[in-house]
Amino acid sequence: QVQLVESGGGLVQPGGSLRLSCAASGRFISIFDMSWYRQTPGKERELVATIFSGGVEDYASSVKGRFTISRDSAKNTVYLQMNNLKPEDTAVYYCKAGLYSRSQYYEYWGHGTQVTVSS
Repeated sequence: QVQLVESGGGLVQPGGSLRLSCAASGRFISIFDMSWYRQTPGKERELVATIFSGGVEDYASSVKGRFTISRDSAKNTVYLQMNNLKPEDTAVYYCKAGLYSRSQYYEYWGHGTQVTVSS
């Protein structure tokens, strides 16, 4: 089992910055990938950014150049630095961790943190 706890959300003005953190704990050997998703009411959850154990990063086109995902493997923590925030970035942001156990892939989700971009 893996527990994920997100933090760092809040209210910020357009053009501002926020840094989200997600700490993983529990019984596991290593996490393969960690991702940030976001969701607004009435819409499907969408992938924002992913970072793999080898360091490869991937971003949604809507955040590329503004958001940066990073990972501290020693602390099992993933970060999302969000710059130049726009009102359309307003959403609940969820952290996801993926890991393999006996060749089976498992996903674990956090409870989410609210990000509101408004003047």
